[in-house]
Amino acid sequence: MAVHVIEEARRCLQCKKPLCRLKGCPIQTNVPEMIRLFLEGKTQEAGKMLFENNPLSIVCSLVCDHENQCEGNCIQGKRKEGAAIQIPNIEHYISDSYFDHATIERLPDTGQKVAIIGSGPAGITIAIKLAALGHSITIFERMDKIGGMMRYGIPAFRLPRKIIDRYATKLREMGIHFRPNTAIGGALHLDDLFNDGYDAVFIGTGVWRPNRTHCKGESLGNVHFAVDYLRNPEAYDLGDTVAIIGAGNSAIDVARTVVRMGSRNVTLYARRQRIAASQREIDYAEVDGIEIQQGMAITEFTEDGPILTPRIYDEEGNLVREEEPVLMHADSTIIAISQGPKDKIVNTARELKISDKGLIVVDEKGKTSIEGVFASGDVVVGSKNVVLAVLYSKQVALAIDEYLKAKREAE
Repeated sequence: MAVHVIEEARRCLQCKKPLCRLKGCPIQTNVPEMIRLFLEGKTQEAGKMLFENNPLSIVCSLVCDHENQCEGNCIQGKRKEGAAIQIPNIEHYISDSYFDHATIERLPDTGQKVAIIGSGPAGITIAIKLAALGHSITIFERMDKIGGMMRYGIPAFRLPRKIIDRYATKLREMGIHFRPNTAIGGALHLDDLFNDGYDAVFIGTGVWRPNRTHCKGESLGNVHFAVDYLRNPEAYDLGDTVAIIGAGNSAIDVARTVVRMGSRNVTLYARRQRIAASQREIDYAEVDGIEIQQGMAITEFTEDGPILTPRIYDEEGNLVREEEPVLMHADSTIIAISQGPKDKIVNTARELKISDKGLIVVDEKGKTSIEGVFASGDVVVGSKNVVLAVLYSKQVALAIDEYLKAKREAE
């Protein structure tokens, strides 16, 4: 692995205008500098640079859409018969080497407390950034372990759980408190947090409510939602033949997990001719033996399998006609068409403004309609990806710190 990474690093052209960073990376990871430091034997320095820019660098090096981001914009890959530098492998090697040894310096204690609701990518980023700025942090998580969708929505074969456990250790080392199995909007409400002396609250609860197809049969015993299934695949007995409704990366995550859990005949049905998942994920699905059928729209769920309507498109992707619905025999069907936010907090904090999609409305600094309450991540922008949650949350962390500083000066 190390030799391979070094060989890949040596292929870097050190471009003056690195498209891998400027065009490819949402969080502007300085890829050339990372590689330069690494080849000079300054792996820890490179790791520190990566962590300060992206606290979830280890995670992003595994789960980002690299073929359309850093790797997809590498000049080496654009050359005739060329191959892009495997940037994520280099980043992962460096970040993994650095993380456990990282000592995150903290500014003097400000005496101010921040409550963070949710321990997904947004919550972890905010916690690390604000703790480093001297604030006392408590994370409230409705599940028993940290990670949010990273733990309960991304399969372990893509993101090993040990990596997320290492974040739990790092958060404890920083003095961050963690309250598991505690859902704000249940026994505790937002008002309770402010009454107990928290100076600011951050909401990063993600999107956990599965989107429905609104077709007949969704409540049948052999029909399941992807977000529920991925939380604990071992709890399900799906049978030998499984149908997946959906065409995104999440649908493929589900399909590949189902195969690993023992089902032999797994088919993914996409409503359109275009598959939303990345080509790399499609390639992995194919080598895992998963069949993909395009132009198949769900019409009804039955105990014998889904009934789908074949849709015929022209070369421009326009729908030409629909054919007679067909029963596709399956022991189980999983619906994987994204998800939206749960409404526990909203129902107990009526003054919290939300959009027609149930997402929390914020300004450019992540401020909500309630004084002292901020939000970012999927609960604001909808189901996206880890790196975007980190990007927005870094900006919101600075806004929260500004808010807390102004509050101190006013007292």
